[in-house]
Amino acid sequence: MTDDREVRQVRALFLSDVHLGMKPTRIKQLIEFLRVHDAETIYLVGDILDGWRLAKAWHWPEDYNVLARILLDKATAGTRVVYLPGNHDEFLREYLGTYFGEIELVDRTVHTSATGRTYLVIHGDQFDVVVMNAKWLAHVGDWAYNFALRVNILINWVRRRLGLQYWSLSAWAKQKVKNAVSVIGRFEEALVHEAKESGVHGVICGHIHFADMHDRLGIHYINTGDWVESCTAVVENHDGHFEMIKWTEMIVGEPRKARLRRAATE
Repeated sequence: MTDDREVRQVRALFLSDVHLGMKPTRIKQLIEFLRVHDAETIYLVGDILDGWRLAKAWHWPEDYNVLARILLDKATAGTRVVYLPGNHDEFLREYLGTYFGEIELVDRTVHTSATGRTYLVIHGDQFDVVVMNAKWLAHVGDWAYNFALRVNILINWVRRRLGLQYWSLSAWAKQKVKNAVSVIGRFEEALVHEAKESGVHGVICGHIHFADMHDRLGIHYINTGDWVESCTAVVENHDGHFEMIKWTEMIVGEPRKARLRRAATE
């Protein structure tokens, strides 16, 4: 596919939870997104690879190679690329402090914005009680999440036939089920506490697949979301302003003529 849209230049780009190896992912959308976004620094905020899935059944289509080449090409061209492993790609934590090609591997880092504000950047599983203390339960949760994604495929096949838009069962559960809302709240509180202890102005994380940006807890909390369902990323513009990008919504919002022109080149 070729893309005639102008490449957007940003100061920093943050994305997480791509889960290469999990079959229901949005890799084509991520490839499209990265082709029209360049950044001085790209932070890969964990769970880019899904070692849990890959260990059970190897799944590595050509799109994964395309994505890897895009990131490596950006790094070779001068973009600073920082990879912060999460729980699904925790095997990479054995290599913290080293480089894969031009990509730096670290557990956590501090990003300084154009306005001088500092942000702790970390995947976030380090503050997930289930992951830390009951790993077997985390694997059960992972199975349940994958099951929900597969059910979602059937639900949305029916919705497409009825002319309805995409709907996410897991996102609905996170917003409506009391226990899920409580877990998200405790996760945010833990990350905000760590940011305060670290003496920074904000925290940027992933892990819970729930994109959000707020100052409710006295710290600028940013969660990048995921590329399994939501197709979200966060960018810092050159003026220091942080922006949540919901990529699929931006594509839907394109003028019809532009969409048709792009489709003709695929």
